[in-house]
Amino acid sequence: MSAASNPSVPALLALRDVHVRYEGVIVALSGVTLDVPAGAIVALLGANGAGKTTTLKAASRLLGAERGEVVAGSIRFDGEAIDRLPPHRLVERGVAQVLEGRRCFAHLSVEQNLVLGSFVRRPRRGELAAALERIYARFPRLKERRRSQAGYLSGGEQQMVAIGRALMAQPRLVLLDEPSMGLAPRVVQEIYEGVGELNRRDGLSVLLAEQNALIALQHAHHAYVLEDGRVALHGPAEALSQRDDIQHFYLGGHDSQRRPFIDAHRVRDFRPAAGAALFPPRSPQ
Repeated sequence: MSAASNPSVPALLALRDVHVRYEGVIVALSGVTLDVPAGAIVALLGANGAGKTTTLKAASRLLGAERGEVVAGSIRFDGEAIDRLPPHRLVERGVAQVLEGRRCFAHLSVEQNLVLGSFVRRPRRGELAAALERIYARFPRLKERRRSQAGYLSGGEQQMVAIGRALMAQPRLVLLDEPSMGLAPRVVQEIYEGVGELNRRDGLSVLLAEQNALIALQHAHHAYVLEDGRVALHGPAEALSQRDDIQHFYLGGHDSQRRPFIDAHRVRDFRPAAGAALFPPRSPQ
């Protein structure tokens, strides 16, 4: 049984009743509680402004760069409180975030971008070479373009560079923000298959924010739906993927007069039947 399919696996990342404000007055999160078990892929779904990116940045301690702060609640990684931990110390402990927007150092080559991600570990030359080969094996296109300037890559290639750079730190948990944004479906599928393989092969834990509910639910074990900074619904990804209302509210709905998801359902979570695994194994992709 994999870690992701075992409901007894403890949370690697745990947010409890987290409230976030920007500039001291703008409410972004209102009591978000969620778990990312070791070895699981967990998706955050929701529209723009729902609080997905804020949740990731609260977990990675990057809110301060945007004058945001956690004003209530707790965040723990591997059982330890990280509420006051500097971001670089959190990276050293095994948390890496891939920011929205495929952020690369445009004037540096692909390989130079990747090498920058390893500095926190201070690897020896042989270790660095081995780490690079692992990234190139997962994303062969990057090996072909390793000497090209990142600024001249396609959007999909830049996203692979951003993910690869985070993986060079050998994290235990990756926070992945909107990996499908602006990319062709074929490229999106390639990226998600790469992340899924890392999860299955290496046990990498992933918390990803995504508007594309279809692709996220195909690869995640569990999902949380956010609306207006609150958890509107959560449950096993396979169960949520079968709900028509998820599609209506987050992919196909265009009725500006429709009620918010929370008001329409009055439901806070979706629970599996008694005895069912909380994180059921996914079928091979």
